[in-house]
Amino acid sequence: MYKIKEKEKLFIYTGPDGSGRKTIAKMVATAFDMETVLSYTTRPPRHYEQDGEDYHFVTVEQFKLMQENQEFLESVEIDGFHYGIREEDIVKAFESHNLVYLTLNPEGTEKLKNMYGDKVMRFFIYADRETVIRRQKEREDNAETIERHMKHYDEIMTYKNQCEHVFENYDRPQVSFQISEVIEKFLDRDFIVTDY
Repeated sequence: MYKIKEKEKLFIYTGPDGSGRKTIAKMVATAFDMETVLSYTTRPPRHYEQDGEDYHFVTVEQFKLMQENQEFLESVEIDGFHYGIREEDIVKAFESHNLVYLTLNPEGTEKLKNMYGDKVMRFFIYADRETVIRRQKEREDNAETIERHMKHYDEIMTYKNQCEHVFENYDRPQVSFQISEVIEKFLDRDFIVTDY
């Protein structure tokens, strides 16, 4: 297992699908010199997703081979699809950045938190059921996908109380600003604002 150095930090965004975790994570990353690490998955890409940008989309055979070669730092199976984070990708990200972020489901988040303890900060991003369903419809997820996600909604929401920070996402710029402030404090880089 990769040993995270003193200055290196992992920020993990989790919460229900359709809560806007990925968008917020990207917005916050622009305020800091942050690198992301993408998960590998065997699920088919949605029409708006790009390989190498949203996930690394691989076949079940490729995934199993990577598992056999012990390439994954953590992997989970949800609804018959496999998801995993490759240790090598985290190592690579930390070679050029001290701050790395991931967007994971609660299972993956919990595994990394157990591995790295206080080097990991978890942000739970959520919205109410109706908002989450509306957002998934707006991005044209099909009914079957939405139903699959909503089946996990209540279960995912129970993870909220275990995360260091929880944000209800109805205003993306505001939430990303609030998260940036939290990270700023966490890094002890408080910028002094002088009133003239």
